[in-house]
Amino acid sequence: MPAPNAPTLGLRLETARAAARLSRRQLSELSGVSPSMIQKIGDGERHPSDQVLGALANALGTTPEELVGGPVRADSRVHQVIPNLQRAIAAYDLPDDGPIRPLTQVAADVKASVEDRVQSQYVRLSEQAPALLAELFRAVDSTRGSEREQAARLLALAARSADAVAYKYGYRDLSARLVELMRWAAETAADPALDAAAAYVRMETFFAAQQLGPGLRSLQAAVDRLPSLQTERLVAAAAALHMRAAVAAGRMGQADDARAHLREAERLASRVRERLYDGTAVGPNSVEIHRLSVAVELGEPKDLQEAVEAAARWVPPCELPAERRSHYYVDLGRAHVQLGRPRHAVESLLVARQIAPQHVREHGQVRMALATMVRLTRGRDERVMSLARWAKAV
Repeated sequence: MPAPNAPTLGLRLETARAAARLSRRQLSELSGVSPSMIQKIGDGERHPSDQVLGALANALGTTPEELVGGPVRADSRVHQVIPNLQRAIAAYDLPDDGPIRPLTQVAADVKASVEDRVQSQYVRLSEQAPALLAELFRAVDSTRGSEREQAARLLALAARSADAVAYKYGYRDLSARLVELMRWAAETAADPALDAAAAYVRMETFFAAQQLGPGLRSLQAAVDRLPSLQTERLVAAAAALHMRAAVAAGRMGQADDARAHLREAERLASRVRERLYDGTAVGPNSVEIHRLSVAVELGEPKDLQEAVEAAARWVPPCELPAERRSHYYVDLGRAHVQLGRPRHAVESLLVARQIAPQHVREHGQVRMALATMVRLTRGRDERVMSLARWAKAV
């Protein structure tokens, strides 16, 4: 078994111990591992041997693999169709022969895929994406001029929808390929607003690789590439890039930069209607949601307290996409966790689950927050435990 990452394993061990309601001494008695060794593993100071890891897992009613890599994900129709998606994009530039409907008909299916993405309907989206992408590959390959640009634009939006499934279900290599496919399609479409949307989505790969500095630079480069902001789409594209840059800077602990990007996003968003632009929700309400995200990423108690108090006065309008509204309550839950309020946090996460259950269950930050909540409550809060089991956080 490969050597685990000690801090990550330590947190998982402590979460599993809290969920089982065992003290370190009780775990020692059940496993035969000394309390001092358990403490060192929990604190990330020691790598356990396979024998010790097996003994701890057995005492906790789990497996060594789950302690090292986290709980096994639930089976899902999404996982079953991922190979179809992988096959569909393998030879995007050398598509097989097949039917191609008029682009107006294809556009209706792409619009439906975007709607499924923003409403967190990942199962339906994953089942329909492979055939839609294959048809769009054929359309781009067989058309020329403005018609090819239109097909490429549709392909970029469809690839973005498929990427949401790959990214949220943990297929990071597939996600990166879909992001590159989106960038290729945006370039083929010769559409600067779509190029900005591709840069917005590409930030996922930097988040996943924990390469926030290069990611932030890529967002700024995308802003610099935009032509004069003479249309609503271009203004919205710039606002979206600044919203994402604010979150990235916040995660890096760059408070001044994060707030500067947030102010610029707010200024730009005031010039557009709140709606989807190339698949991204942009407008004053979306900026308000990102304001909470930035506070959570920075983790400064004063900002967190102000954000929690603001949440008591404002709720995301129902007209916003389910995924965006759900994300707001996920971040509100994370804010409560950072403030040491697990019971308030679970209320927020339950609201998020009600809005978009598939989004919440596949959200890595939700599982991290729930694992922390299990440790804070020592496994004694049944609502926390129930939600943690549902989200595979324990």
